[in-house]
Amino acid sequence: MAMEAEHIKAMIEEALPDAEVRIEDMRGDGDHYAAHITSATFEGKSRVQQHQMVYAALQGRMGNELHALAIQTSVPE
Repeated sequence: MAMEAEHIKAMIEEALPDAEVRIEDMRGDGDHYAAHITSATFEGKSRVQQHQMVYAALQGRMGNELHALAIQTSVPE
């Protein structure tokens, strides 16, 4: 069963409370999403570490309920 965009957003915001999160359904099928996440907690971390933080927020759902997620992370300006 696929995850809804709002559930993905809520999980990321729960793990990264200061984050600004935008989720896009890339194909309109509820299986392929893009996540744009801006958070001060990413400061000083490599892109890989930032993405690992997002994967951790999804609590093992990546590859299971969540089929595909393109992640873009950034630090607020």
